[in-house]
Amino acid sequence: MFKKGILVGLLTILSIIIMFGFTAGNHLVYADEPDYTISTDATYPPFDFQDKNNQYVGIDQDILKEIAKREHFTYTLKPMSFTSAAQLVANEQADGIIAGMAITEERKAVYDHSTPYYKTGVAWIVKKGSKIKSLKDLKGKTVALKTGTAASEYGKSLQTKYGFNVKYFNDTDTMYNDVAVGNSAATFEDMPVIQYAIKNGVKLKVMNADHPGNAGWYGFFVKKGENQALLSAFNRGFAAIKKDGTYDKIVAKYLGANQSTFTGAKKDNFSIWGILKANKSAFLKGLWQTITLTFLGIILASIWGVVLGVMGVSQNKFVRGVSTTIIYIFRGLPLMVLAFFIYIGLPGVIGAKIPAFTAGVLTLVLNEGAYTGAFVRGGFEAVEAGQMEAARSLGLPYRTAMRRVIMPQGLKIMVPSFINQFIITLKDTSILSAIGLLELTQTGSLIVARNSQGFRVWAIVAIMYLIIITLLTWFSNWAQKKLQ
Repeated sequence: MFKKGILVGLLTILSIIIMFGFTAGNHLVYADEPDYTISTDATYPPFDFQDKNNQYVGIDQDILKEIAKREHFTYTLKPMSFTSAAQLVANEQADGIIAGMAITEERKAVYDHSTPYYKTGVAWIVKKGSKIKSLKDLKGKTVALKTGTAASEYGKSLQTKYGFNVKYFNDTDTMYNDVAVGNSAATFEDMPVIQYAIKNGVKLKVMNADHPGNAGWYGFFVKKGENQALLSAFNRGFAAIKKDGTYDKIVAKYLGANQSTFTGAKKDNFSIWGILKANKSAFLKGLWQTITLTFLGIILASIWGVVLGVMGVSQNKFVRGVSTTIIYIFRGLPLMVLAFFIYIGLPGVIGAKIPAFTAGVLTLVLNEGAYTGAFVRGGFEAVEAGQMEAARSLGLPYRTAMRRVIMPQGLKIMVPSFINQFIITLKDTSILSAIGLLELTQTGSLIVARNSQGFRVWAIVAIMYLIIITLLTWFSNWAQKKLQ
């Protein structure tokens, strides 16, 4: 009976995850045009960001759109952190990346790059009014760097010479704010990116505007030896838009415009109500994704956790060992590490892409299910031993005694733990923004990258989480009273 239940539970989990994953990952593919997956860092204005209509725009994005139109291919955009976006290509989860990615010798070993499309250099930056005048003044101080970027590598290369400490961030806005509030003394960033940010209100100062360091070029990248047709199409398309002046128009469009052109009026960005009103559709989409992930995570993790808990009190020593091992492994892995492993690492082993939604749900199920399994096992073991002895003395088989006597009492003991785990599952969905899922946290990051209003945007996101948690807690408490 137990084996049948375990099998049914596993099949249910897998079928639902697959169904929702592939539904969420569907996009239109035209038979007469090649279709690609392109990754990007969507928090990198003026090259890659979301505008006031929640459309992905910027120098990179307009170049890509124009080339795709001329070369007759379609693509699905995968926005996420820069490091994750690059890893997607290296692990064949994406076909190419355009994200203000500098051409370096290290990257040439892993990727093939396009014709260079934008010349850049690295700026070093301090907050306005800072007493720091030269790189020598950074000795003993902390410098903020963005993970995986050429600018961060350049900054890191100067660390020993100038004696500063470094700390890393995954997104540009948080890095800027860390310097602006004085937590870090300086940062390193690509010159056009920081110049655009300062022009549009970021309170920082470039210290080497006339002599940028580590001058280089941006390129479009594919995995080395792969997707050569896509790379050739990009090069042909870029040559065409460069020749007819389209490229120059794209660059001028973003470098010459005011922030309000893309972010909207001041009233839509400098008050909580204005931000909420201007971005209501984005917040609602992010909220729905969060609720969907939470709902599926709670249901499937609960099923899987109960299965693990039942296995943990089995009479079979091997079955108990399997349960203990699974719980140990998935409780021991940080949620973000597990998400990266499933979404970025695992496809390289199995040779198949895993949709981000599927990877996200599977991450929640394995992690939250392990915690659920631990307290389910503990709940069953908390039932007085005499209850089982009494049931067996009446002639009930072990499995029947478990099902009829122990489980009903154990489940009542577990109710508070289930409620707590539901709330944890909701909060843990925010970590899945690291693999590009557009839930509330990722939505907030995209909006902040556009309007630089970190305090107000994150206040809105925090309130939305608190409302959901409150409703979930009320429902859970109501259910608890009904069960008791």
